[in-house]
Amino acid sequence: MPASSPSSPSPRFSLPASSSVSSASSYDAVVAALRAAGCVFAEEEARLLLSAARTPRELALLVDRRSGGLPLELVLGWAEFRGLRIVVEPGVFVPRRRTEFLVEQALAQAPAARVVVDLCCGSGAVGAALAAALGPVELHAADIDPAAVRCARRNVAAAGGQVHSGDLFEALPAGLRGRVDVLAANVPYVPTDEVGLLPPEARDHEPLVALDGGTDGLHVLRRVAAEAHRWLARGGCLLVETSERQAGAAVDAFSRGGLTARLAYDEELGASAVIGVRT
Repeated sequence: MPASSPSSPSPRFSLPASSSVSSASSYDAVVAALRAAGCVFAEEEARLLLSAARTPRELALLVDRRSGGLPLELVLGWAEFRGLRIVVEPGVFVPRRRTEFLVEQALAQAPAARVVVDLCCGSGAVGAALAAALGPVELHAADIDPAAVRCARRNVAAAGGQVHSGDLFEALPAGLRGRVDVLAANVPYVPTDEVGLLPPEARDHEPLVALDGGTDGLHVLRRVAAEAHRWLARGGCLLVETSERQAGAAVDAFSRGGLTARLAYDEELGASAVIGVRT
């Protein structure tokens, strides 16, 4: 989060006179400003913004950015994902809570995995979370978007992970063929005609390449499913998030790719994951 500077624009939001960043009146003022901007979880967001700000002016700038529609995670510079603080930067897909289900399914399917690939990695949140849960692993992440690659490098560094730039499997080192225990691919799966229906926080602030999955939303998923068996070790698994509506077609794509496929669903998170195993 950048500190305020003489060149920073004057904030529209202002605190009550004589208020400090940590005062109750500051909290009430921030909550009121966020509610007025339409933030549903104004109280929780206010606490996060107050903890992030070092000065009243900095707090005012943060509140202005959030009230102006910038996603909270980009205002803060991080997103929470399975207990980790994942760095997020402008122009990079923000990890969703429902994607934690993909990680949980991977851990259940391959609790002793030692070679992990996070494909379409975005911020690298999935790979970082898997490495944190599994212990020492050989971790690789890849994305076609240069901004995502730069961001992912910051998030997988603690696990000694390598991040590669390129289109799906073309980005990966050839030496990974036949060795991957867990291949997690958080592919874009929004149908092209429905991208415009997404909430403004996604539609206006996240890269189209991370959202648009083609005519029926499954274009990238099919490409991954068709080639995954060449990269998986025996017993290795491919995991992809999808929507409940697309789940049947996604399972079919996995089966055509030579994988034994099943669907897992979490009602609380509204998350669907397809798991395919090379047998």
